[in-house]
Amino acid sequence: METTSRAGAQAPAAEGGQRFPFARRTVDGYLLAPFPWYGLDEAFTGPRWLMQVGTSADGAVEHGSTGHGDEPSVRNEHVSGSPDEPKEKFAVVVTVAAHPVRRLADGTGQLEATSVSSAAWLAGVGLLSVTWPIQMDHTLRDDWLEQQTETAWVLADDLTSSAWSMLSLPVDGVPTPFHYRESEFGWVLAGSTREGVHVGAYGRGMSAYGLGFAVIKDINAYA
Repeated sequence: METTSRAGAQAPAAEGGQRFPFARRTVDGYLLAPFPWYGLDEAFTGPRWLMQVGTSADGAVEHGSTGHGDEPSVRNEHVSGSPDEPKEKFAVVVTVAAHPVRRLADGTGQLEATSVSSAAWLAGVGLLSVTWPIQMDHTLRDDWLEQQTETAWVLADDLTSSAWSMLSLPVDGVPTPFHYRESEFGWVLAGSTREGVHVGAYGRGMSAYGLGFAVIKDINAYA
């Protein structure tokens, strides 16, 4: 799959309901991106917050995420209480710069191309990073996460498989096709924009069918 490297793509897992260390990060990294950032459009009136940016081997900003709604945490049943406790309601939008294969400036190697699959992969991993299946023991979660991460990689590599369906959502007001899938942990989607970036998203507690995406006019509003 033509995508950004899996190295560094996983967000650090938190235990016991702790918030992620990248939540409320500063806006500095986002301002270095040579591409526009995407978030939910103005129809969403809830909280907005920064997550993290990802960089390539040469230090260029390649992708990043913006959050909407409740800040997700990872909790197991021993901490969160009843399994029937309402899940957090959030949607995270992942913006990925679109570019072909290119060589590093120092000539030591090359960077892989990005594609819609890149956005699908990052969104899938993002959802897993904030998931802790009910009744799973702490010692087993790392093995589960590794296995599910590989599955997310395989799914993102074949967006034409039966695991995905097509969903049309507005992007800057224009109906845009997205690849979409659901699981017991939440939903994931991915597509491309007219602004030369790929957009992925994942969430829980918020229906993907009612979402719309738009260029973020002022990323500082998320800080």
